[in-house]
Amino acid sequence: ALTIVRGGPYRLTRNPMYLALCLLQVALGFFLNDWITLLFVVPLALIMHYGVIVREERYLTAKFGEPYLELKRAVRRWL
Repeated sequence: ALTIVRGGPYRLTRNPMYLALCLLQVALGFFLNDWITLLFVVPLALIMHYGVIVREERYLTAKFGEPYLELKRAVRRWL
């Protein structure tokens, strides 16, 4: 990361890519009319949250410090 982005989808969520992936999984489940596909959104979100997002946030806090902490206070992690 070179800079903190505050515009576009980042105004609403700190993780638009991961949110979009989860929403795509839900949409696919409804499109296929398959409840198992819908259930897989839970482990997907948990893996992304604990396996990726928490680590990224630690890294970004160390790299950017207070400006990133301000962003965390102003913008929600998911929605």
